[in-house]
Amino acid sequence: MQFYDFFRSSAAHRVRIAINLKNITCNWYDVRITENENLKPDYLALNPLGIVPTLVDGDTTITQSIAIIEYLDELYPEPPLHPETPEARARTRSLSLSIACEIHPLNIGRVVKFLSGDLQVDEEGIQRWCLCWLTTGLNAIEALLSSTPGTGEFCQGDSPTMADVCLVPQAYNALNRFKLDIGAYPTIQRIYETCMTIPAFASASPDVKASSY
Repeated sequence: MQFYDFFRSSAAHRVRIAINLKNITCNWYDVRITENENLKPDYLALNPLGIVPTLVDGDTTITQSIAIIEYLDELYPEPPLHPETPEARARTRSLSLSIACEIHPLNIGRVVKFLSGDLQVDEEGIQRWCLCWLTTGLNAIEALLSSTPGTGEFCQGDSPTMADVCLVPQAYNALNRFKLDIGAYPTIQRIYETCMTIPAFASASPDVKASSY
């Protein structure tokens, strides 16, 4: 099994956490997006979008972090990243996709590059754009976590699920990339801090991965 990673990618960060939680052995390959390695023909043959992560398992190639995480969860069912009941699984997926599809895509590098390049948006305007969609999304996640049944020590119940795997990279970005005080989101902050006491989460951090670059 081969995993194609970039330390600053939130999507790859999610998968690193899942791999760590399940203690999966795989070969790791760094795709240095800052050096356009993601646009080289060999990598585009694996992932035509030219993004990370990508997982290759034998003859199977999987792109998109959520698809990879669900594949790994089915292949390595312990510890499970999805709860037992249909209702809890649906809530877990809803939280996960709210982060992965509604918050993250609006502030990724290629969007910022398009704003600054093609649209000539200045740095202040880009910051306003990113913070607008980040805070809008975090407000919604906080409301879901604090007001709907299911939240426990973690996003869903008292053990980590895919929702936590998605939440932690987004909270990390808020804190470290956008310098946002997540104290305004007490449930998110509590869950983030709880997750970061777990080695599988802590060792997947971009801060740890950066040491290899």
